[in-house]
Amino acid sequence: MESEQESPTSGASAGLTPNGAPAGPPADAAQPTFARDLGLGSATAIVMGTMIGSGIFIVSAQMSRQLQSPGLLLLAWLVTGFLTIAGALCYGELAAAMPHAGGQYVYLRESLGSIFGFLYGWTLFVVIQTGTIAAVAIAFSKFLGVLFPWVSETRWLFLFGQWGPVKFGLNTMELVALGAIILLTYFNSRGVKTGAWIQNIFTAAKILALLGVIALGWFVARNAVAVAANFQHFWSGMGWGHWHVFQANGRTMVASTIGVIFIAMVGSLFSSDSWNNVTFTAGEIRDPRRNIPLSLVLGTGAVTVLYLLANVAYLNVLPLWGHAGAATVLGRGIQHASEDRVATAVVSVAFGHIGAALMALAIMISCFGCVNGLILSGARVYYAMAKDRLFFRRIAELHPRSRVPVFGLWVQAVWACLLCLSGTYNQLLEYVMFAEFVFYILTIAGLFFLRWRQPNLPRPYRTLAYPVLPALYLAGAVFFDWEILRVFPSYTGAGLLLVLIGVPVYFFWKLRSRSRPATTNP
Repeated sequence: MESEQESPTSGASAGLTPNGAPAGPPADAAQPTFARDLGLGSATAIVMGTMIGSGIFIVSAQMSRQLQSPGLLLLAWLVTGFLTIAGALCYGELAAAMPHAGGQYVYLRESLGSIFGFLYGWTLFVVIQTGTIAAVAIAFSKFLGVLFPWVSETRWLFLFGQWGPVKFGLNTMELVALGAIILLTYFNSRGVKTGAWIQNIFTAAKILALLGVIALGWFVARNAVAVAANFQHFWSGMGWGHWHVFQANGRTMVASTIGVIFIAMVGSLFSSDSWNNVTFTAGEIRDPRRNIPLSLVLGTGAVTVLYLLANVAYLNVLPLWGHAGAATVLGRGIQHASEDRVATAVVSVAFGHIGAALMALAIMISCFGCVNGLILSGARVYYAMAKDRLFFRRIAELHPRSRVPVFGLWVQAVWACLLCLSGTYNQLLEYVMFAEFVFYILTIAGLFFLRWRQPNLPRPYRTLAYPVLPALYLAGAVFFDWEILRVFPSYTGAGLLLVLIGVPVYFFWKLRSRSRPATTNP
């Protein structure tokens, strides 16, 4: 990124509304403000910690079944990495220009208008953030069940009944997930230093675990048969420029090679998502104009390299192709790894049955750290919405001692716990994937709009290779959304419906807020 000398604050940085009018009277000086206790290291740990969950250990199995080629598998992860880093570079300019709590919500509000900011915050609360917290907490519980069989979705503490596929009650797996969410919410309510301390420790632990899998695949468990099968037939399975038939969502679909790559990237993009969460905590980062852009680039770049190395490690140990009924790990291959646990299969080659326990522990660490990062960052968006009189008033209050939005943290926790109990969180995540990328597209489109609308806005950092890089990101993101809209119309349609429901909710809050004074974001 290119640097630019700072000038006096104006526009969004001065706390103006999208139309240039003052957002309201200044906040009372007696009110607590965010404590800027996060440095570059903690900000980078938030980026990496929220990106690395359970996905990298699992999704390559499904992707390999769709792509049928070792080369295309790595290419899909490479394109994912490019889009992620390109998006981070674009967000770096927005974060440096508007270093306020709420991050992406603020960028959309200032570039496209308050309704777009609200729709993003609404979708984030309803399912993106809380649904991801619920799903990753459940993943934590599932892998804990490998070590302690008592933790299981079949062990019901009480069961009220069933409606379709959804069972209403509480099982031991859900109980552990609820406990993890409540425990981490409590720690984060003690102050951002406590949350950052947990995040730094677990991010370091999960990086070490991922590096261990990479080391096994590159140096310890490398298998000559798998290497020959994968790298001598690197591009087999698909021809460039041809139309390909594949199975998706129980239907037979047809797509070009590029189309199949982008469809398969649902898994890799989900595994690389949530890098933008660090922008939500801008009000608590020291020197945010410098540290947020740097943390975005360092974090997304490091995770992209780790993910590519991990997939090469998988290909070094296991053949891509295999048979579902094969008795051995090598016979099943990556495509048919037991329950799609590719990393577990790699570790099992070196350590046998104990490998499953080792990987379960590693994935538990990864999930626990991911949930902490999501809890830490999400409440800051609801805080910014409440400051704009578009959410519950108490969420805009910071605790006088911890100086964090405690009420917002617990509201987020309650809704995430309800999603855990609903049993529908995985479907909700699939529904929202399309909508989430709509907001990525809108935010980076807003970058162009702000360059034109507010040319004098202070920009300590400018996007590298502007306008080419943002344009390439937009092209890739739009194509991705188009492909999953075509292949998964029921999921994407439901995701879009969730966003549109936010429109009447927005006008309800606007009418409700007319009697309330506005406050500015710190």
